Amino acid sequence: MASYIIKRLLTAIPVIIGLSIIVFLIMAMIPGDPALALLGSYATPENVARINRDLGLDRSLPEQYFIWVANLVQGDFGRSYILNRPVIDEVLERLSATLILAGVSLVLCSVFGLIAGIVSAVRQFGWTDRIVTFFVLIGISMPAFWLGLIFILVFAVQLRVLPASGMYAVYGGGDLPDLLRHLIMPAVTLAIVATGVIARLTRAAMLEVLRQDFVRTARAKGLNERTVIFKHALRAALVSIIPVIGVQAGFVLGGAVYIETVFQWPGLGAMLVQAVSTRDLLLVQGGVLVAATLYVLVNLAADVAQAMLDPRLKS
Repeated sequence: MASYIIKRLLTAIPVIIGLSIIVFLIMAMIPGDPALALLGSYATPENVARINRDLGLDRSLPEQYFIWVANLVQGDFGRSYILNRPVIDEVLERLSATLILAGVSLVLCSVFGLIAGIVSAVRQFGWTDRIVTFFVLIGISMPAFWLGLIFILVFAVQLRVLPASGMYAVYGGGDLPDLLRHLIMPAVTLAIVATGVIARLTRAAMLEVLRQDFVRTARAKGLNERTVIFKHALRAALVSIIPVIGVQAGFVLGGAVYIETVFQWPGLGAMLVQAVSTRDLLLVQGGVLVAATLYVLVNLAADVAQAMLDPRLKS
């Protein structure tokens, strides 16, 4: 297993390098001058030239990229010239909020997606299957940001049972119950679409497994139906389901950008939106690279879990 993990880590390195190049080039192609965004009304030609020289923006793109990468290797993500603080400090501070939101959303969509998919497969073509399929299709079809706005309108504005925005109350609060109250709407909003995807693929995987000979044999031995479903069929189906959960982890991280904006959640996504609007290049590059690396590591964990369930994949 150790050799398999090392092999997967080595294959992830070119992916991260490729991501760094793509992120760098995309930010370089965005119209506008960071020096003008930084200086505002003080943007004289001399000041713009000085800022570009200080930021290294007067160099060629290959030079800028290799300087950035050389600093990254040393743990230096640069300094945000809008916030006037190290990029890594701002990213790590925001990352904790995003991990809380994305982690809870991933747990919700995994648990409810698995349950819905299993129930739908076991009750194939029954009323339960039709009801689950109906709600799954609705969940997949609805844009998450629109659903978030509806939640705010209903639960925050009309019913006034949940806070509309933020991570903690402005006055008072700051404890775990306060965090959970603020977390409910954004976490559920972010999890709904992923829940539908996992439920549909879980249903398909379970239906395929339930038709296998070893399941018929287990039933013929007189095993309890719950044991057959959860101990035998689900274990075999998880080999196909776990990679899907890994992919949905990426969707959750990506979806956090607009969900955090809708709910004013102080995470990495909201930071990136603000950094893009102000052309804070180093902050955007550092934030996107950290998020992409996290996604690669989550998929690595999914691959390892899949290999543990099916040793044939290690070869």
